[in-house]
Amino acid sequence: MKSTPNLGIVDWGIGGIGISKLVRSRIGTVPVVYFSDTGVTPYGRMSRPDLVSRLNAVIGFLRSRGVTHLLLGCNAASTVLPFLNVAGLQAKGVIESAVRAAERMRPGRLALIGGRRTVLSGVYRRAFAERGIEIEQRIAQPLSGLIESGDISSPELRAHISAILAPIRQCSHLLLACTHYPAIIPVLKEFVSANTIFIDPADELVTEIARWRLPLGGTETFFTSGDPGKMQESARKAFGVRIKNVKRVVL
Repeated sequence: MKSTPNLGIVDWGIGGIGISKLVRSRIGTVPVVYFSDTGVTPYGRMSRPDLVSRLNAVIGFLRSRGVTHLLLGCNAASTVLPFLNVAGLQAKGVIESAVRAAERMRPGRLALIGGRRTVLSGVYRRAFAERGIEIEQRIAQPLSGLIESGDISSPELRAHISAILAPIRQCSHLLLACTHYPAIIPVLKEFVSANTIFIDPADELVTEIARWRLPLGGTETFFTSGDPGKMQESARKAFGVRIKNVKRVVL
């Protein structure tokens, strides 16, 4: 008997909650199984072999929960998608969607902020070079951790943003290469030109997810390897999403 399709979303933390929220508002009640992996080292700090191994364990768990379609709602995780065991799944990362979204805007001066792994992997630089687009990249590692803690406006956050964006404040377009960052767009806007256009890849991602034609009428189930209470609090503060129940899983 064929199982009902389910969308699995993987993120180290709450970044993918913004995507899940957009899926709900634009597509409808798609059945979602969300996995937040804050119980382990941040994905951006793992070696490639360790990250691949960890993600394969998470994917195995999601398979056991009936997931048929997989979204890596994390740029660091998406850098190793070609090495993951996703046979039999419809799987996608965020990077290709981000590149398509940025290319469509024909940016004059394109800049990017992202985590250390995302930037140093060179995946965005190579993708844009193939399209004849130059990109300036800035590592913004502290930001995701602060947002994960529920901080979206503190003086500490603003100090980091000011230092990170100073060299690129006059960019025409700023690509948010971390799914946590849309939660702080109002603050980011304070440190760039008034004409800077922000590129949130979530819109492109959800458009592509809609083509999967997942069934409606499903529920959202949330799991974490970290602290369920902290996940609920951070999701509320960062994305305005109230999660009723989060189950803790040890993998």
